[in-house]
Amino acid sequence: MHEEIENGRTPPKKPFIFYAIVAMIVIMLLNALLFPSMMERSVVEVGYDQFLEMIDNDEVKEVSYDEYSGEYVFIAENENGAGIYKTGIWPEDGERLLQQLLEHSDVKFSATIPTQTNPLLSFVLTWILPMLFFFLIGEIFYRWMRKRMNSQMPGGMGNAMSFGKSGAKIYVADAKTGVRFEDVAGQEEAKDALKEVVDFLHQPKKYAAIGAKLPKGVLLVGPPGTGKTLLAKAVAGEAGVPFFSISGSEFVEMFVGMGAAKVRDLFKQANEKAPCIVFIDEIDAIGQKRNTGGGLGGNDEREQTLNQLLAEMDGFDGQKGVVMLAATNRPESLDPALLRPGRFDRRVPVELPDLQGREAILKVHAREVKTEADIDWNAIARATAGASGAELANMVNEAALRAVRMGRSAISQEDLEESVETVIAGAQRKNAVVSDREKKIVAYHEIGHALVAAKQSHSAPVTKITIVPRTSGALGYTMQVDEGERMLMSRTEILNKIATLTGGRSAEELIFGKDNMTTGASNDIEQATKLARAMITRYGMTDEFDMVALETVQNQYLGGDASLACAAETASRIDGQVVETVKEAHEKARRILEENESALHRLADYLLEKETITGEEFMNLLEAVPAGGR
Repeated sequence: MHEEIENGRTPPKKPFIFYAIVAMIVIMLLNALLFPSMMERSVVEVGYDQFLEMIDNDEVKEVSYDEYSGEYVFIAENENGAGIYKTGIWPEDGERLLQQLLEHSDVKFSATIPTQTNPLLSFVLTWILPMLFFFLIGEIFYRWMRKRMNSQMPGGMGNAMSFGKSGAKIYVADAKTGVRFEDVAGQEEAKDALKEVVDFLHQPKKYAAIGAKLPKGVLLVGPPGTGKTLLAKAVAGEAGVPFFSISGSEFVEMFVGMGAAKVRDLFKQANEKAPCIVFIDEIDAIGQKRNTGGGLGGNDEREQTLNQLLAEMDGFDGQKGVVMLAATNRPESLDPALLRPGRFDRRVPVELPDLQGREAILKVHAREVKTEADIDWNAIARATAGASGAELANMVNEAALRAVRMGRSAISQEDLEESVETVIAGAQRKNAVVSDREKKIVAYHEIGHALVAAKQSHSAPVTKITIVPRTSGALGYTMQVDEGERMLMSRTEILNKIATLTGGRSAEELIFGKDNMTTGASNDIEQATKLARAMITRYGMTDEFDMVALETVQNQYLGGDASLACAAETASRIDGQVVETVKEAHEKARRILEENESALHRLADYLLEKETITGEEFMNLLEAVPAGGR
């Protein structure tokens, strides 16, 4: 995708002096221990005539000729003890000396006698080579210890020399392999907002001429998997500038001050490589609102890191072309100082894709796989309402895996439809053992959902019913797919949806009796209750409370947890309204099934036989059965 050229860390300086001192001490100790005689004994220079006299007096014991110096070195022993001597020789006196030595048979000619060597060679052998050897051993040991400590201690704490380095990965965009805007589908509005940043990096003089300044920061917000990181890489790919990428959690360190040091290092590198793009993923890890509770319970390290980030964003020059991109799915938790103009000037929503966006995303991911020519991408997009780009990519990959398992060389429509169900409800549990009675209950339960939906107007058409168990725990499910994209829901549509959710339990009660109702409706009950409560507390769809917000939604991109914002008495009245709404929908579903009991039995028997039927089969059989009892 991109070629990584740096990792933001510089190798630590080598302590050469330390190793040199250690090497010299070791060498001196070795010389003192291993060669004490060499250090103690000295060579005495004597005249040639004295040498001859010592031979005649039988004082010479061993003689050796030093070819390098052209001198004789000999050991002599007299009343003062043994010693080492050296002397020169007359060039024409070699034969006479040899004859004189032969006359004294006790003199050894072949003995090895300590002698001096070339001073330069002696220095190299004695000092240079041992120092190099010990330096090499020390360097290997140092690297091994550093690697071991980095791998064992959290956050690479063993490498003390790297403290304060940002650790950001730096990529250089490549026109051939980099991510471009054409690789990002389903986010046209977000791409339009970011194209202006790219154009500024390409033509800064055009904006400088009118006095316009590049936004210092662009904050990408949206649910997980919608392509925020991919959009940031696409901006760098289009602009052709270095791209710094780091996660917000990488700034958080055990030691106070390290996070702030990493922020300084990051901006220093960015200024050196300007124009460039700095991308901080999950910025909420360091950008959360600062503690206002009197200083107790705060995180000093996190706040110092945030303060340093704010200072650096104020300090760098926007005209240099350093663009800050950040991504988060918790924008409500960010500190207001981080979001003010002059820091993150622009906020770009990266929402879940709509119908056209999902179709475009599916086609982008289909480039990487082989597909049959008659694929209906629009049908797959309609069946995946609410799916993110990452989930759609996973569906295409699951379809490719299924095609391989089935022995096909290309993805078919059936593979894609099954992959959608696999991602939503889990893979089929073909070996699951379900008793005949439980299978019959599941069949009536699912037909109850489908029949109530079909007999109500403003309900999404039924496209598939199955009683094949799934790995998610579901023993069966009914799939409804709208013919088009729906952005709004009316009160009637919500009530119809609640009635459809209660249709499964209503069918169990009608056929098997209330005493034999099962736990299979647990998920239906949860969804129906949430919808009924949202009608009252958030959508203002009741006469009693009118348009009053009775609960607040937090983390809208991470599940949308809601909490009541009302008095206890009001909460009790809300609970009563919720119970009444669900009860009315339940009674409505039961009436519909009673009026179409014959169709309920016929369809349940057919589903038991086939295990999986399509929406078309369901509607054809429903139209062929007259209304009324069996």
